[in-house]
Amino acid sequence: MVKLNEQGNTLPVYENPPPPPAPLRKPDFSTVTEFENKIAEFFGAPYAVAVDSCTHGLELCLRYTKPKAMDIPRNTYLSIPMLADKLSVDFDWFNLGWEKLYYITNKVIDAATLWEQTSYRNHTFMCLSFQYQKHLSLGRGGMILCDNKEAALQLKKMSYDGRLPGIPWREQDIDTMGYHYYMTPETAQLGLDKLQAAIDTPPRIWSWEDYPDLTKMKIFNK
Repeated sequence: MVKLNEQGNTLPVYENPPPPPAPLRKPDFSTVTEFENKIAEFFGAPYAVAVDSCTHGLELCLRYTKPKAMDIPRNTYLSIPMLADKLSVDFDWFNLGWEKLYYITNKVIDAATLWEQTSYRNHTFMCLSFQYQKHLSLGRGGMILCDNKEAALQLKKMSYDGRLPGIPWREQDIDTMGYHYYMTPETAQLGLDKLQAAIDTPPRIWSWEDYPDLTKMKIFNK
């Protein structure tokens, strides 16, 4: 038997019709965990905590480590000294010809421009950026890399209003002051979708020369 469409064209007839396509998986917080594990593996870090921006990742690390002071290069993004003001942490400007990353304390690293395999530095908190200009461009997002399980768990809770993901918050006895800095499952899925292309593509090398001297701006001269 031959089937025709409305235009009179022959339609294929299958004795065993192909199955319908599988429904697309809706991203959930297991997607975020999968993305965290993939980023941790690429950078060579034991743990990774996804956040909604690198700046917020740095803020959480500073809140967790409670430094008395910060060192901030003159040439960087302006949210870094603004963080010091927000957290009431003393800081000093310094001249540094940095490339890829720099330390803001002896434990916390601003690695917003870094994309390099097995580049995690032991016993630190390294904060990555997935902002739209960065190598893995997700529009917005970041990641904290660390090598301490307890710290990773605490930072995860801090990023998510004190909650643990995957458990309804009403069923949790919240014991941690949290901040609304978590990465959405949709952003994590985009990261997974774009990850292999980012791995296969040589990154741009960012440095201090890509940023203005912040000490010349009015906001930092009050």
